[in-house]
Amino acid sequence: MSVEALNNISKDMTGEEVQALVLQAKGASVPTTITPGARSVAYDAFQAPIMPSTNGFDFHIYHMQNIASDAKFAKELHEKIIKEFPELRTYPFWDKPVGPHPTAMFEVDTFNPHQTGALFSWLVVNRGPCSVLVHPNTGNPLKDHTELATWIGKQWPLDAEMLKSISP
Repeated sequence: MSVEALNNISKDMTGEEVQALVLQAKGASVPTTITPGARSVAYDAFQAPIMPSTNGFDFHIYHMQNIASDAKFAKELHEKIIKEFPELRTYPFWDKPVGPHPTAMFEVDTFNPHQTGALFSWLVVNRGPCSVLVHPNTGNPLKDHTELATWIGKQWPLDAEMLKSISP
């Protein structure tokens, strides 16, 4: 659409409508009008199929146990998370692979969407050389760790056979 055409259209529009039209022309999303007090229930509680009865999400923080600087960083990160997020469940630090995980790691669990978002954004900027597997808990460990998983950093292969043995 030409600038002249936009000018002709914009004569009868409000400033917000013109701004939305320009954003749309540039391929950006258009802001919506938000009704006061209206927001998704997903901000405050996990929605199905996530099972809030245990914990909503697991964060598995991986490190290379054979690289001393990585192992040191991961150990310090483990301690920082315990101090920064005392309300979360942080499991012991493993210096070897455990379960379906191919390298050393530790796990942190979140119990509501606010905690999940806070830990996720914190790890994006503080994970250093570590990779993070983030997955929901839906009652299907194989699907949770694979199809529904998100990675921060390098993705690692998991022992899918082990996960199949404990999945429905």
